[in-house]
Amino acid sequence: MTTSTSRPTKSSIAARVARLPDTPFAELKILWSQLFDIPLPTHNRSYVERRIAFRLQELEMAQKQPQLLASNKMRIDALLEQIKPAQKAGRGELVRLAPGTVLTRDFMGQTHCVVAMPNGEFEYNGKPYTSLTAIACEIAGTRWSGPAFFGLRDGAKKPRKGTGV
Repeated sequence: MTTSTSRPTKSSIAARVARLPDTPFAELKILWSQLFDIPLPTHNRSYVERRIAFRLQELEMAQKQPQLLASNKMRIDALLEQIKPAQKAGRGELVRLAPGTVLTRDFMGQTHCVVAMPNGEFEYNGKPYTSLTAIACEIAGTRWSGPAFFGLRDGAKKPRKGTGV
């Protein structure tokens, strides 16, 4: 009785996976290039062995139960359509100011006024700026969040004593 070697069996996949730790790394690299469309991302042997073992089992499952993989893919795609992208943590709502709105900030004993322009820019000292952050940095001389500097964010940190505010 002859057996076909073109289609791996469960035991042959298990045997191949079991032999991976004893396989020379040069052969693992060759196997990687046969199994994946991307170059070897690392030389961490443990990682490479795990990924190859997973891929061998994945290919075997795809041959034996293609309908299961297809239904799982459809379920995953349906779930991805239902979820919304996560918002960045710690970010407040973007503040849109009506044109002509004047923001005033007392800093280091001086009053600084910024005017919101109709084109979405801001004017400070007769000069246009594309962001409040650029203005806040110019006023403070250090990196500041513009909306926080001008008090437009809820929970904006209050300046510490001695910072000249």
